[in-house]
Amino acid sequence: VQLQASGGGQVQTGGSLRLSCAASGRTGSMFGISWFRQAPGMGREFVAGINWSGSTTGYADSVKGRFTISRDDAKKTVYLQMNSLKPEDTAVYYCAAGGPAVVNSPSLYAYWGLGTQVTVSS
Repeated sequence: VQLQASGGGQVQTGGSLRLSCAASGRTGSMFGISWFRQAPGMGREFVAGINWSGSTTGYADSVKGRFTISRDDAKKTVYLQMNSLKPEDTAVYYCAAGGPAVVNSPSLYAYWGLGTQVTVSS
């Protein structure tokens, strides 16, 4: 499975961005997809995840109510809608594919895309 993340950019506080994670390769398998982020000098942090069917989602407390994850299997794409962005959301965002369920440990994800930079200015 190959993953390509896109949609990052620079916005002001309170702005919105939509990230996309396009999958290719062995996409017929039942993968859960999650977004992680990593700020400079920090570890990789779980942001949001969606299970293989789209019936279950999970969010970090810091983004609940502001971010929404969704998937369009016809387009083989997972989206992360980010609203009310804050400077502390600034990071490189990565999408990852793993088992069918939503899990928040990066070590349980076998496939990773290259990151996309999100910068929120105050």
